[in-house]
Amino acid sequence: MTFVDYADDEMLVMGLVDVLSTDLRNALRTRDRVLFVVPGGTTPGPIFDGLCGLDLDWDRVDILLSDERWRPEVHLRSNTRLLRERLLRERAAAARYLPLYAKSPEPEEVLAELETNIAPALPIDVCLLGMGTDMHTASLFPGTDRLADALAEDAPILVPMRAPGLEEPRVTLSAHVLNGALCKHVVITGTQKRAAFERAQHMRPLEAPIAAVLAGARVHWCP
Repeated sequence: MTFVDYADDEMLVMGLVDVLSTDLRNALRTRDRVLFVVPGGTTPGPIFDGLCGLDLDWDRVDILLSDERWRPEVHLRSNTRLLRERLLRERAAAARYLPLYAKSPEPEEVLAELETNIAPALPIDVCLLGMGTDMHTASLFPGTDRLADALAEDAPILVPMRAPGLEEPRVTLSAHVLNGALCKHVVITGTQKRAAFERAQHMRPLEAPIAAVLAGARVHWCP
């Protein structure tokens, strides 16, 4: 793991746009198609804004969320909604989006269908992850019902997650799929998340799930 410290939000966004675009270009030189995994939430929005207009072979890029809330993409809480508004536009509109949601009351009913679409695109070429103050990443939350399953070395591609504090079921890529990424980045901002990140490095993944995906990662932080 390496740690990169930026002076402010603007420098962090510029730095990540540069490194992610470089990683994508390098991957496109060696593979016909590449898989780019990105987080939901508000933090990556400015990064997406910087990436979407870049001159890349976007028609050869598959874009996949690290996790998704079990909501239709028109819902305000859908991570897909954010992607369509901030990343899958301008030149990046040519990319192929691999969904983590299908119309079904419960995710378990369609997980096999979703995995069938994702499996041929693996392994991940470039992965960007976030982290919460509770030390979760993707939808690997402390206290979720299937966290141990999602952290297992033989975990499936996708794992549904539920917990009393979550408003809806979620679907997440498992830790071993995330760890299979050829280039892996974690973006965190603020002093609270920095403190949580420092604690997580000395904790078990069941307590601090971000610890499960730090090996080989480049962590990007600004105050």
